[in-house]
Amino acid sequence: MPTLFAKTALLPEGWSENVEVEILANGKIGEVSHGGIQPPDAHSVDILLPAPVNAHSHAFQRAMAGLTERRGPNQGDSFWTWRELMYRFLDQLTPEDIESITAFVQMEMLESGYATNVEFHYLHHQPDGSPYADLAEMANRVAAAANETGIGLTLLPVHYQYGGCDKRDLGPGQRRFGNSFERFHQLYDSAVSAVASLDDDCKTGVAPHSLRAVAPEDLPRLKQLANSLPFHIHLAEQIPEVVEVMQTWGARPVEWFIANFDVDSTCCLIHCTQMEPHETTGLAKTGATAGLCPITESSLGDGIFDGVRWLENKGSMAIGSDSNIRISLSEEMRTLDYSQRLRDHSRAAMASDTESTGRRIFDCIVDGGAKAAGRETGRIQEGMLADLVTLNGSAVDLAGRKGDTILDCFVFAGDDNLISEVWSAGRHKVKKGKHVDHDIIRDRYIDTVLNLADRL
Repeated sequence: MPTLFAKTALLPEGWSENVEVEILANGKIGEVSHGGIQPPDAHSVDILLPAPVNAHSHAFQRAMAGLTERRGPNQGDSFWTWRELMYRFLDQLTPEDIESITAFVQMEMLESGYATNVEFHYLHHQPDGSPYADLAEMANRVAAAANETGIGLTLLPVHYQYGGCDKRDLGPGQRRFGNSFERFHQLYDSAVSAVASLDDDCKTGVAPHSLRAVAPEDLPRLKQLANSLPFHIHLAEQIPEVVEVMQTWGARPVEWFIANFDVDSTCCLIHCTQMEPHETTGLAKTGATAGLCPITESSLGDGIFDGVRWLENKGSMAIGSDSNIRISLSEEMRTLDYSQRLRDHSRAAMASDTESTGRRIFDCIVDGGAKAAGRETGRIQEGMLADLVTLNGSAVDLAGRKGDTILDCFVFAGDDNLISEVWSAGRHKVKKGKHVDHDIIRDRYIDTVLNLADRL
């Protein structure tokens, strides 16, 4: 297996020069040393970083990108009208479509610098709501895509049973998601088997969709099913959602969740864009990770996560691409910080006394992403998975930059075109900025999109 020699690398103790990193056959990092001379057989790179996790994705929505930017029949276009369009779109998707779209999404994630896809997977059944002959047909397709792309996968089968907090039936657009708790348990077991066919770094977790979509009494059962594996849930994304939970359960979503659930470090709470200050402070102190998707949250008008207060209370956070309308690591981080600046009329909102903005956000998301994925990643350190990303040090925006300024320039001046190479658990899948199977995966995706256009 290769040895990397980086001119500059971000190690747990900070920036170092002339860093030698051994990648073992099991996909983990072996010996790490710095300050030496490049071995003759080492693979030379400019700037070496731990590759982050993409902590929240609905892969199939990638094929909707650009299709929902017109107003509907009324002038109050919102998340809820977007959701209706999404439901009509997904009714056209076949298992073959899902595999093709997911592979393309995972390829874009890798090319953007992510080594892992945490897939919040809720499209389970046929358009009429009846199961496929194999209950985990769609989960198998996500796993097959990961096998092709080589990305690390944490697959989260989603339990989605009700159309609202009052336990009303699912609507027509939601039929493909629905399961009783018992059938979901069967689906989860089948998904575990699907992921077991992949490399050892891939795993599963459990995801109740939201407080609206599951019974409160089932949440502890789902947590028990997850055991020590990742447990993700959409929480407090939209104002109408907050109102519905308050009217039905007597408290705001985050208030109810903290008071009634065993919130711990295995929990990743997605969005949380509708929190009062006391909720932000209380949730940060539980050890749970906030799964933030700034591009999608901007697109859907969700609101602004209180990142400044969250970090002041030592909260854990991760980044995800959610709807996948734009898959860009640098842009997610930039959008997160700019939203804080716009709200507070400030600059460098998420910097600390010791870390620049780009460095602090990056450190947070590699640590929080590892927790969200249940993955031994996030540090260039012996024994961790070799999830690694390199930046092109000769690029215009990085010329002469050192230390934390490298990350600031990546986030605020450059873009993902600065990314040169990516390894996921030692699998070298991006070279010279492109996935090794880029053209094959892209061409199949284009065929899928064209066929979908004929069906819509």
